[in-house]
Amino acid sequence: MKYYSEEKEQVLIALNSNEDGLTSAEAEKRILANGKNKIAEGKKVSTVERLIAQMKDPMIIILIVAAVISGVTAAYSHEGYADVIIIMLVVVINAILGVYQESKAEKAIEALQQMAAATSKVLRDGQIEIVKSEDLVVGDIVILEAGDAIPADGRIIESASMKIEESALTGESVPVNKMINVLGLDGTPVSLGDRKNMVYMGSAVVYGRGKAVITATAMETEMGKIADAISKTVEGQTPLQIKLAQLSKILSVLVVGICVFIFAFSLIREGDLSGQTVLNTFMIAVSLAVAAIPEGLAMVVTVVLSIGVTSMSKRNAIIRRLTAVETLGCAQIICSDKTGTLTQNKMTVVEHFGDVKLLATAMALCSDAELDLENHATGEPTECALVNFAYKEGLAKQDLKDKAPRIGEAPFDSMRKMMSTVHETAEGIVQYTKGAPDEVLKSCTTYLKDGKILPLDETMRKEIFNTNKNMAQKALRVLCAAQRTYDVKPSSNEPSLLEKELTFIGLTGMIDPIRPEVKDAIEECKSAGITAIMITGDHRDTALAIAKELGILENESQAITGANLDTISDEEFEKTIGNYRVYARVQPEHKVRIVNAWRKNGFITAMTGDGVNDAPSIKSADIGIGMGITGTDVTKNVADMVLADDNFATIVGAVEEGRKIYDNIRKAIQFLLASNMSEVLSIFFATIMGFTILLPVHLLWINLITDCFPALALGMEKGDADIMERKPRSSKDGIFSGGVGFDVVYQGILVTIVTLAAYFVGHYMESGVWEITESADGITMAFLTLSFAEIFHSFNMRSQRGSIFTISNQNVFLWGAGILSLIMTTVVIYVPFLANAFEFEHINLTEYGVAVLLAFSVIPIVEIVKFVQRHMTKNK
Repeated sequence: MKYYSEEKEQVLIALNSNEDGLTSAEAEKRILANGKNKIAEGKKVSTVERLIAQMKDPMIIILIVAAVISGVTAAYSHEGYADVIIIMLVVVINAILGVYQESKAEKAIEALQQMAAATSKVLRDGQIEIVKSEDLVVGDIVILEAGDAIPADGRIIESASMKIEESALTGESVPVNKMINVLGLDGTPVSLGDRKNMVYMGSAVVYGRGKAVITATAMETEMGKIADAISKTVEGQTPLQIKLAQLSKILSVLVVGICVFIFAFSLIREGDLSGQTVLNTFMIAVSLAVAAIPEGLAMVVTVVLSIGVTSMSKRNAIIRRLTAVETLGCAQIICSDKTGTLTQNKMTVVEHFGDVKLLATAMALCSDAELDLENHATGEPTECALVNFAYKEGLAKQDLKDKAPRIGEAPFDSMRKMMSTVHETAEGIVQYTKGAPDEVLKSCTTYLKDGKILPLDETMRKEIFNTNKNMAQKALRVLCAAQRTYDVKPSSNEPSLLEKELTFIGLTGMIDPIRPEVKDAIEECKSAGITAIMITGDHRDTALAIAKELGILENESQAITGANLDTISDEEFEKTIGNYRVYARVQPEHKVRIVNAWRKNGFITAMTGDGVNDAPSIKSADIGIGMGITGTDVTKNVADMVLADDNFATIVGAVEEGRKIYDNIRKAIQFLLASNMSEVLSIFFATIMGFTILLPVHLLWINLITDCFPALALGMEKGDADIMERKPRSSKDGIFSGGVGFDVVYQGILVTIVTLAAYFVGHYMESGVWEITESADGITMAFLTLSFAEIFHSFNMRSQRGSIFTISNQNVFLWGAGILSLIMTTVVIYVPFLANAFEFEHINLTEYGVAVLLAFSVIPIVEIVKFVQRHMTKNK
């Protein structure tokens, strides 16, 4: 039943209730039949279950395999288990960070429960009782007064100037005037924000009083439907998670394939199936597995993302889920709420007509808003704007009240659309009236001009109406002020007595103004290939005015209302969604449709919001963004990122940071994979040729020390200057796109060549002959060269195509990591007990110098390749 389209008497009959309320016995019976008025709790997920879920990640599985292999290596070689401990520590840290950062629906559901009123005034057995809100049932009559939270959904049966703040549900920026009149008599559906004869759980009365009959409780309320949508929304994987999972599978297959091949090849070549030979051959395969698995990759990704989280927090973007950092970097669509994000969430008088001082005085005194000790207006947003308007004109509300105390009033009424206050002044009694221009002007017979009272003729009326029309066309909320003077205090405060023979003072036009920095942020979005979409519960005209000022839309055809959206099928909407930039008067389900339609078209979509109504769409989006100041707990709990300043410009800054972080992660991945490839190829070719070039413990040292420190330092790189002039990367782009795959291969081969060369040079400098046999010096020089080559190569990774000699800024972390790695690598060779543990041979300074030179050669060679690549790109 559409309760808003039925007379209140019919609603009461349908609900088997009456204006005196239910009996206690009937209420108890309904509770037993339908349950408590509580939002259902989401399924609890234990910490253990979350940890297990973290362990299912393919990269984590590879790390665990690496730990097992390291354990086998340690047992075989009688070395310590330090490597196993290090790898498992990485696993545990990743799992703990994942569980800590994770955001689950149950928190959102709990926050929804907390938004419900604790107790309510209800008519039972014809008497007013205060009962727990969870004990309310359909058919109960609740009494509502200013300050009350709405405990359930209901049809209003009585309203005395009642205004309700519904922004959390509808996105409406100002409180809604409520009434009892029937809506939608012609059968046309009425949107949630326009159902002025209904009240909804989660909203609050800010003015006036009224009564409502409960029409829905618990999960049947609009709040309950949102809770249900949240619990059913499935969180998808981020682009980076998908790519890393794919990479993990590829590496797993490669590791197994290479190990099996080498194991079989070595056994066939040896022609000996004795236990010792099989064990030796197995250890060769283990060496390859250790070389192939990038033990530090998961840790590097996690740490780089964590660094990004810290960096973003300094820019007022609080990240609640680590992987959200990277997702921001490929955002193509940003669906933004209007109020508070694009605008200041502060109604402000921006235009006026008439005597400004008298107009400001009238508007401030004919309102209930006040200035606090810090001169901040408190009260209903529209009235706050008027009090602030007067304050800016040097007229503080308290000073005005001292000179003209209120001695009578006719409160605002939604039927009259105006209010009047009577004041005692030194000059006599004066009445100020404010309200809708059309209604106030009906009661005006004169107007003020240059301090003189003149008859309000048709010419002046036309000028006032045209001014009002011009303001309204700019989507300003226009109020009119008038006055009336008396010799003595009026005998009655009845509106019919006060609100006649008025003198027109002027008009004020107010709006929630845009944030000044947002317009530039929108332009930055355009240059970055990002489309900004406005979604609001406000009226179409208001939305259009703000969108035009911000440059979000080019023409009015790009705007659509929620009611119009209801007439479009999902299939048609998915095809035409690119035509729309502004959505007005939307409901929660519309926001989810918008997000899902963009995502089905393959766009990485961000969604912002502050109200409960935004929660389902925020959770559905690739990146959900909640408001830190005005946002509800529900919204914050389902969001991936929370804006500490509720500012759209902060989102754009976070996108820039996200792009930088993804670039850095990709640099780190490319560096680690090229390094691991060089290790795999070095052992592969050495095994084929019949000698040992590196031991498993050498590879673990390189992977966990020499590789990890520079890789982490690459995560600290500053973004390229043109990072926000690029188009967003496609979510379909793999880690190896853009030439990264080629770079990994040739750079891996390059380091392999210099490593093999170091082995042969070391063998020659030890024996004086060139031959392919085992060499202790060769192993030591190969280790030294491979380690140093990877350290030097990390500097190549600062830019994929640019020369490292043209980068103006310096990465002090990379220099520090490089120097630390060089020192540690040198120490492990020359400190006797460490050298013995790693089975290194002492080498002289000449051999050391040759190893360093061979390793350093990767820099000029890569520079030459980059030069050729840049030249080829220019010629395309």
